[in-house]
Amino acid sequence: MPHDGHDHPHDHSTPAVDWKHNGVRVIPGDQLDTNTAQTPGMNRAAAINFARVGAQKIWAGTVHIHANAKTGVHHHGALESVIYVIKGRARMRWGDKLEFVAEAKAGDFIFVPPYVPHQEINASPDETLECVLVRSDNEAVVVNLDIEPVEKPENVLWIDPIHKAPPPL
Repeated sequence: MPHDGHDHPHDHSTPAVDWKHNGVRVIPGDQLDTNTAQTPGMNRAAAINFARVGAQKIWAGTVHIHANAKTGVHHHGALESVIYVIKGRARMRWGDKLEFVAEAKAGDFIFVPPYVPHQEINASPDETLECVLVRSDNEAVVVNLDIEPVEKPENVLWIDPIHKAPPPL
């Protein structure tokens, strides 16, 4: 039998899948679903979830935060979140009293671990912050919290084995 370049055997005894109706889906950007969990100060819209495409393990959509706006404090339960900044500057505050802060610009990714109390802030006075959001489950879990931010948040630089801390000023 000729090798087809794949490392798995082909089992032709399994039932055929209707790939036309159970394959790739394109969700037009102007047809997102705003009927999803919301937090004051931001507009979320779902593109990929169970209801729309049958997604079992992820939720994806968009987030828009108006110029100079900040969201209410919230967390997303056991879910992991990834935010990709398309346009604008995002200031993230997190912690029990929102005592930590970091900023992301267009092209940056933000990772939010499970249960982390956080707040998104549009750091621009005149530009809408536009982001793509992906979560690790198809549920749109949002737990809004009543936390008062501290006056002087601590600046935390995003440092990892590749990106070192800048020299002190």
